[in-house]
Amino acid sequence: MFALTRDEGETAVRLARTALETELRGQTFTLPPLPPVFSEQRGVFVTITRDGDLRGCIGLPYPVMPLSEGIVHAALSAAREDPRFPPVRPAELPDIRIDLTVLSVPEPLECAPDRRADHVEVGRHGLILSGQGRSGLLLPQVATEYNWNAREFLDHTCLKAGLSPGCWTDPEVAVATFEGQIFSEEEA
Repeated sequence: MFALTRDEGETAVRLARTALETELRGQTFTLPPLPPVFSEQRGVFVTITRDGDLRGCIGLPYPVMPLSEGIVHAALSAAREDPRFPPVRPAELPDIRIDLTVLSVPEPLECAPDRRADHVEVGRHGLILSGQGRSGLLLPQVATEYNWNAREFLDHTCLKAGLSPGCWTDPEVAVATFEGQIFSEEEA
């Protein structure tokens, strides 16, 4: 994965914040001029927290649009469309923190299903699990935040997909890994 520089990461976080503030205040956001990397198609997730608690997290796991557009889409979706939370209100803007994860292209985990845990690197890999008409994704940082081992990480990805823990050992269930580069407002 071609990594963003620290300056590009700071620009990405500011872009998410500015788009969110502009739209939540009822104005129309327009993309500013950006460095060339923002024209590349990348997967991206935006995580919004308030007082350390999750407030919204949505993104694009696959590179389906330019990074700049993906950041704006993910920021607005995380604030307004995460079904787990009510939409973020303009009054909350000073109290929220934005984290942004730029993703590598997900790659299928090519091994025997019962050996998948041996090929997942906690702290490096994020997971996408799909099967039985469902799918779930957990970002790389989730496993380290909860001190999960690879099996627990896989089990929790099953749960995120609405499936039973251990479903990752089923040959009919697909598992893909990806890496993520994280940028936070605290760093920006």
